[in-house]
Parts: sequence; C-alpha cells; structure tokens
Amino acid sequence: MQETELYPPVKAFLEAAGYTVKAEIGPADVMALRDGEEPVIVELKTAFSLALFHQGIARLAVSDSVYLAVPRGQGRRFAQALADNTRLARRLGLGLLTVRLADGLVEVQCEPGPYAPRKSAPRRRALLTEFARRRGDPNLGGLRGVRMTAYRQDALACARHLAANGPARGAAVKAATGVERATALMRDNHYGWFDRLGTGVYTLSDTGRAALSPGP
Repeated sequence: MQETELYPPVKAFLEAAGYTVKAEIGPADVMALRDGEEPVIVELKTAFSLALFHQGIARLAVSDSVYLAVPRGQGRRFAQALADNTRLARRLGLGLLTVRLADGLVEVQCEPGPYAPRKSAPRRRALLTEFARRRGDPNLGGLRGVRMTAYRQDALACARHLAANGPARGAAVKAATGVERATALMRDNHYGWFDRLGTGVYTLSDTGRAALSPGP
C-alpha cells in the first residue's frame, strides 16, 4: 500500500470536524485549519517506525496539534504494537490515529498534549524487592533467554542443600541456606526440582539434579 491511501479517510475525518484540509503543505503530509485555532498536522505512514515519530516531533516546532496516522492492522501482534506506540505517542505529546482501509474508519487512539504517566507503586515495589533479594550481579544487561532472578537463586540454594545432604524439612533447609521462603518455594515447586516425601519433607527430583549438573 501507499501512504496516499491514508489521505482520503483522514481528510474526510478532519472535514467532518469542521476543518479545511490540504495535503503536502511544506514538510507536512496533511495540514488542517479551523477558524481561530492553531493548525493540525498529520504525518502519514504505512506502519509504525522511528522515522514516523521523528517526523511528528519535528512538526511540534510549528504546532502543538500533531497526529501520526497508520493503517489499522489485525491480530495480537498489531494490538501489542498499537498499545506500545500509543504509550510512546502520549509520552512525546503526539496524537495517534488509526485508519481502517476497508471502510475508511478513522479512530483516535490518543490526543496530542502534555502527558505525565502515572507511577505504579506495585511495580516499583517489585523492582526494589527483586534488587534487594538478588545476590550479586549474575546477569549481563540486555541478556536474552533464562535470567538469574532472586527466586531462582533461592531455588538453587535449596536444591544444592538437598543434593549435598539428602531429604530435609523446609525449616532445616531454611536454617542451612538462609532462604526465608524455603518451605513455600519447595512446596510450590515452580521449576519441578523438588519432590515431597511427607509432611514438610522434600527431596531433589531428577529434574532438579539435572539443573545442578554442569552443561556440556
């Protein structure tokens, strides 16, 4: 598809709101004017891209009412991209439009203007808790795949104790390893490393032994 396919529905959408609309005015893909108001600028792109956001930021030099417009896609992947890019547009003070080409429906995902994201106290606490519980710095920044977390470190400590000492009660594992949540951790058995032998007594499973074995 071409960016020009987005123009007719965007033009019709703005004209329905009382704007006079013209295309390719200077560097702007679309410019719209309504009496007594500052101009509305719309940048058109066939997909989300860094270049689209760069253009939108550049247009903020001439107007506070700048929108980005992209075709509306389908499926989970587009839905996630739309959510992520809507947050980015809000953070940058840009508006975002999606255009459904099948019928020309234009939807406003966010309006341009100042934006102050709300802080999430639970997420902040989770980060601080993980930082405090993590022993040392076992990962590399930007690592993909399995990462060492404080929970995994605790599970490994419990597994190593059982490997060295045999079946044990959760209280004994806690006392020996310093893992406060040893009993709950082995009971929940998130990694499948532990087998329950009796009330409060755990041993290392075959999966747990494999996890402790050095790789090839």
